[in-house]
Amino acid sequence: MTAPEIILIVVAYLLGSVSTAIITCRLLGLPDPRTEGSCNPGATNVLRIGGKKAAAMTLAGDVLKGVLPVLAGRLAGFDAPVLALAAGAAFIGHLYPLFFGFRGGKGVATAFGALTTLMPLVGLALVATWLLMAKVFRISSLSALTAALLAPVFVWALEPQPAYLMLVGGTTLLLVWRHRSNIRNLLERKEGQIGR
Repeated sequence: MTAPEIILIVVAYLLGSVSTAIITCRLLGLPDPRTEGSCNPGATNVLRIGGKKAAAMTLAGDVLKGVLPVLAGRLAGFDAPVLALAAGAAFIGHLYPLFFGFRGGKGVATAFGALTTLMPLVGLALVATWLLMAKVFRISSLSALTAALLAPVFVWALEPQPAYLMLVGGTTLLLVWRHRSNIRNLLERKEGQIGR
């Protein structure tokens, strides 16, 4: 691996470590999202505690954290394994941020930004899955989990690149792990609906 490729992966992790939810809440004078609502520093919890504007800012920032490293790597001409590592590094940075005591969010938006930049058709399939589930069930975590579980299938069907399949397989496992409290709530029929 070359020095520029290593730098890209390190920068991707550091960019992922910037918690958009915490920064947005500080800028808007809102409570720390790690101490309110679901205590998750992500867009859904920011929507609960701060409203649509704060949630939109958080969502946009989290998606960009996944988009920018992959886009930079693609423009630099790096190959698929390096792009996959950069995408994974941004995602891990969001889950375990260096700048915020390694207490991060669940990574759905950052993973989506990275995967959509890597594989636009897969990104469209993930959006369609999330929107359909959200429309029918109005539960963000269920929508995210369904999209995550189907992601490897979409990659296998639409862009069966080994590096991308490995990335998506690992991402799916981590997303399910990070949503374990949501899974418990879903099984107990206690999970909150979008907008409530």
